[in-house]
Amino acid sequence: MGRGEAPLEPLDAEPGHEPEADAALQQSQWRNRTRLSSAAGWIDARLDAAGFDRAPWLAVALGGGIAAWFVLPSAGWWVALIGLCSLGAVASWSNDRLAEYYPFLRSSLLAVSLVALLGIALVWAKSELIGASPIDRPLVTTIDGRIIAREEQPARNRVRLTFATRLDDAGDAKAIRVNLPLDLDRTDYVEGATLRLRARLMPPAPPMLPGSYNFARAAWFNGLSATGSVIGEPQLKEAGDGGGFIASAQRRLAAHVRSQLGGSPGAIAAAFASGDRGAIDEADDDAMRDAGLTHLLSISGVHVSAVVAAAYFIAIKLLALWPWLALRVRLPVVAAAIAAGAGIGYTLLTGAEVPTVRSCAAALLVLFALALGREPLSMRMLAVAAGGVMLLWPESVVGPSFQMSFAAVMSIIALSETEAVRRFMSAREEGAAARIVRWLAMLLLTGLVIEIALMPIALYHFNRSGLYGALANVIAIPLTTFITMPLIALALLADLFGLGAPLWWLCGKSLDLLLAIAHFTADRPGAVKLLPTMARWHFALFIAGGLWLALWHGRGRLYGFVPVAVGAIALLTLQPPDVLVTDDGRHVALVDADGRGAALLRDTKSDYVRDNLSEQAGLDGNLRVLGDSPEANCNRDFCTATMERGGRTWRLLLSLGRDNVPERDLAAACAAADIVIADRWLPRSCQPRWLKADRRYLKESGGLSINLANRRITSVAQREGVHGWWRGGR
Repeated sequence: MGRGEAPLEPLDAEPGHEPEADAALQQSQWRNRTRLSSAAGWIDARLDAAGFDRAPWLAVALGGGIAAWFVLPSAGWWVALIGLCSLGAVASWSNDRLAEYYPFLRSSLLAVSLVALLGIALVWAKSELIGASPIDRPLVTTIDGRIIAREEQPARNRVRLTFATRLDDAGDAKAIRVNLPLDLDRTDYVEGATLRLRARLMPPAPPMLPGSYNFARAAWFNGLSATGSVIGEPQLKEAGDGGGFIASAQRRLAAHVRSQLGGSPGAIAAAFASGDRGAIDEADDDAMRDAGLTHLLSISGVHVSAVVAAAYFIAIKLLALWPWLALRVRLPVVAAAIAAGAGIGYTLLTGAEVPTVRSCAAALLVLFALALGREPLSMRMLAVAAGGVMLLWPESVVGPSFQMSFAAVMSIIALSETEAVRRFMSAREEGAAARIVRWLAMLLLTGLVIEIALMPIALYHFNRSGLYGALANVIAIPLTTFITMPLIALALLADLFGLGAPLWWLCGKSLDLLLAIAHFTADRPGAVKLLPTMARWHFALFIAGGLWLALWHGRGRLYGFVPVAVGAIALLTLQPPDVLVTDDGRHVALVDADGRGAALLRDTKSDYVRDNLSEQAGLDGNLRVLGDSPEANCNRDFCTATMERGGRTWRLLLSLGRDNVPERDLAAACAAADIVIADRWLPRSCQPRWLKADRRYLKESGGLSINLANRRITSVAQREGVHGWWRGGR
């Protein structure tokens, strides 16, 4: 259009008509499309700006697919989710509009869909290939088996032996694990040996209550079909080779450390040196847990980092003394290779558990980055390590070890990437005292952030979390990293020349200090927070918010506080269940209205039962016997009890004995009750007003958690679905 020419208008335009007014005539779907396009453009721009920071979300997608397989109840749901991911991948790939206008959104949708699909398929395939079907029922039998693993647990006066055996002549080979008392153990009961023994075997136990530890799932992925105990003395039929060099070296190293340093310090020193935790006293183990120091007993980031850093530092200093080599090769590359070998060797020697493998993988990536002159600590490095662990052990995603390990490291990286921390820790002109104060303040802040990040995970899996762990770790981590572990290494080296005794004495004193810190912290009032079992959606809110806070950048990161705040409010309003019923119906806990105690149907001596009931109710062991409570009336056959909940009185009838009861009397008692709970089969004539949880019902449902005010029943079966390890109703 030339200068001075009037603009072109539609022929039917009226005087004064503005072309923009035509937009008002557009239909609503066009306005919606415009808004959607604007949102897609905003997302695409943010993904473009994120650059390499998009990569860690692929690890999140892989873990999300794996977790979804565990949460969804059956194969129909898994297939539907695979189909949904496939549809998302095909739609994003074939959409020309996305390819032309929103390339980063398209590639992200495609990658996330494919990686999530990989996660589902990966864990499903491993479950089918590795999962070991449990034995059908408890049995006592004589077996001939070859030892494939040996775990010494002197603190519990036993040795755990895992056998490969056939439980009958026509059966498939199975792996079983039995406990052998120490007084029956022999030095030739090692890997590769064949024994004949008589054992009492049980199928791997499912969760006793909703939210309890799922040993059946762990056994399924570890290939265990049964567990039990040895009856009588085993008979050695064929000697073994001891499991090869690494297993033998691990046992010899642990035994040597304990021989040089006795008591609890020796047990912890053996754990640091070889990964063998079997000799740690239960009281010390509990104190370390409640003080937030358990991570020091599990070979993970602190230990691997100390070994790798020490190897790198020593190697580069020694290599620098050789001028010919220093002038011809890059010493950081050679030192990194030596440190990598030390890290891998330490990982193999200590058993290659998931936290150790994760830490070793991360350390190798850090060494690789240092050798290339790149930034060693980043979310991309952590994502690669997490992806490697998930590819090898996808089932670890739902376990506390994986979650706590990666959450801790992610928290450290996210904190170090914030601008405020960078400014605080930047180099400046100051004295040594000021640098030490800044370093200690940063260590305290890091410990506090890690403690906050790990608290939801600890509460979800263990119903408890230490509150003073950040303060304890300020002393414990430097003590372990810079004093205890170097002393152990020097003492082992000095033992080659018979000069290690003074160093072992110093090491023992440092471990005495560590234990003193643990017991002092754990004994403080309010040191441990207990909560009833939280729902999965509570936990999902914390995980989603935490991932967003850690992986996103800019002001948009603050949106992660929204799901975290919602989850925190949900936890503050969390109420304990009113009634807990174990999977066999023998043990019932009636929780007090104020949530501070509970009455047990039977006075059990089993710590396992009492701990399960206490943990799921969020109690610190404040348990009493129901027969001693004024609200109950018990005889040799049944207990009756009343509970005031939800504005009404609930009447419960609980089975105690196994004697025959006249059916007419039983039917009358059931009719007067709202809930009947029994560890035996009850006749059809027993019809309570709301719930009859007898042997038949509990076989299908597993353990129960009952909320009377909301009339809500949560069962183990609801949480387990039809996965291979759950045998309810089969």
